[in-house]
Parts: sequence; C-alpha cells; structure tokens
Amino acid sequence: QVQLVESGGGLVQAGGSLRLSCVVSGRTFSSYGMGWFRQAPGKEREFVAAISRRATTTRYADSVKGRFTISRDNAKNTVWLHLNSLKADDTAVYYCAADEWGVTTDVPFGYQYWGQGTQVTVSS
Repeated sequence: QVQLVESGGGLVQAGGSLRLSCVVSGRTFSSYGMGWFRQAPGKEREFVAAISRRATTTRYADSVKGRFTISRDNAKNTVWLHLNSLKADDTAVYYCAADEWGVTTDVPFGYQYWGQGTQVTVSS
C-alpha cells in the first residue's frame, strides 16, 4: 500500500519561506507523477504544482509561479515544495499526491494516493 507523509508546515510571516516534504512509501516512487494541492477553509482543493516521474516536466498554478518550486529525489522517495515570498492567501492545508500513471495533471481526480496534509499559516 502506498503511503504519503507530509511535513514542514507551520506559521510564518508574510514574505517568509517554508519547505514542505513528502515521503512516499514503496519501491515504485520513481514511476509516480507527483503533485501538491492546497485547501483553504471554505474553499475547494486547488492545484499548486506537479512534477513528472523523472523531474523533466514541472507545472505550477499561476498564483504560485515564480514563488514556489517543486522538486524530487527518487533515491529518497521524496518530493519537496519550496514556498518563497509567502502571502496571507497562501494559508491552507497542503496535500501531497501521487499519480501511478506518471502524469503531471492539475486536477485532484488524476491522483490515486494522498497524504494527510500539513498546515501552512501565513501571518500578515
């Protein structure tokens, strides 16, 4: 069974930075496309970033482009999301997701496995 465990969330001031980590169990991590989504209270889950299985392709939501960076290390079964120049609007629970077909999709139903989420709170 595939398990995803996020970490790295916390409280940060506007303009600050965080690095979120997601460790994936199993021996087939290198075959997964990976994504990050977020959900703020009262809002739908929204796409943040995605990375292909060999990190040759990345995708970002317009709202985070130039501020956030997604990366992965297949030897460590880990994907990261670097959050820079944080704004109050970035406050949300951030979720890591894995797609066993290796596609860098920006829709939640394209992912089969999800982590439990990590809270990011940006104070203004």
